[in-house]
Amino acid sequence: MSAPEDEEKLLPLVQRWPRASKFLLSGCAATVAELATFPLDLTKTRLQIQGEAALARLGDGARESAPYRGMVRTALGIAQEEGFLKLWQGVTPAIYRHIVSVPYVRGQDNLKENEDDCLIHPSQKSKCNTVYSGGRMVTYEHLREVVFGKGEDKHYPLWKSVIGGMMAGVVGQFLANPTDLVKVQMQMEGKRKLEGKPLRFRGVHHAFAKILAEGGVRGLWAGWVPNIQRAALVNMGDLTTYDTVKHYLVLNTPLEDNIMTHGLSSLCSGLVASILGTPADVIKSRIMNQPRDKQGRGLLYKSSTDCLVQAVQGEGFMSLYKGFLPSWLRMQSDWITQGHPMRPGTTFSKEESNPACLA
Repeated sequence: MSAPEDEEKLLPLVQRWPRASKFLLSGCAATVAELATFPLDLTKTRLQIQGEAALARLGDGARESAPYRGMVRTALGIAQEEGFLKLWQGVTPAIYRHIVSVPYVRGQDNLKENEDDCLIHPSQKSKCNTVYSGGRMVTYEHLREVVFGKGEDKHYPLWKSVIGGMMAGVVGQFLANPTDLVKVQMQMEGKRKLEGKPLRFRGVHHAFAKILAEGGVRGLWAGWVPNIQRAALVNMGDLTTYDTVKHYLVLNTPLEDNIMTHGLSSLCSGLVASILGTPADVIKSRIMNQPRDKQGRGLLYKSSTDCLVQAVQGEGFMSLYKGFLPSWLRMQSDWITQGHPMRPGTTFSKEESNPACLA
């Protein structure tokens, strides 16, 4: 046996199989983050769907249980009435959307090529450095390197990162729609049981099989229009606000580019992203959860526009912001549970700040 082979066997597993190790570790990190924040997502979905005016047409309004009052009382009510573990009902398809995808792993050698890029939003940097779902990563890389390219000053302007992030998010969200559909419907099973309605599924695999049998492949993409709208709006608000706030703080306040600046920028970007994305998220949840006929067609809403009109007319404009607080908190929690996201190439100083980043 040669000396290089002996030396290779002595290396840690992470160095011997870097791609497999990154995929495994990233999958574990995404799973932990999902488990830690999922009760917020469940609470958000319950708040978004309660009080649907469209249910009156089916005569189900009187059968609805007492409405939830706020995020905390909703979570406590679920734990008391359905059981503590029901706060994680539907978490399996949520985990599937993280780990059951074609991984794209970028090595550290490639990172150096992009350290001067102005794509400084931590969510994008961290995803470029680890494992990113195949659809979004392939789309984003193609737009970044082939369609847009860097400017004459070798920097990647903010407007290009925003458009690229929005388009990549749309593609990724479209591919993940079946898991989102099953997740939303499973999150509402406990509520259906309290209302005396029959349960729709025995488990996650039965849910996929039943939806496929009743609506075909097309049925798995119910609600995809508001789903991709939400992804585009969230990415747009997140990227633009983070960069704008961070530049403002560094250039106009005594703050330096550190964890405090990052935290304040993330807080603002999450708020704007939630404001922009929550209405589409409400529409998405309602369309995905609506009762369907034997052919898989919705009985309450003909389209996302119809759902929007019925919600505003029957419940008021603010019904589009049901579940806003847990949605925003979950977005902020992701920064904590997924680790400190600042990476090489994401920092800048007052003296070195490049105006092209604000293009």
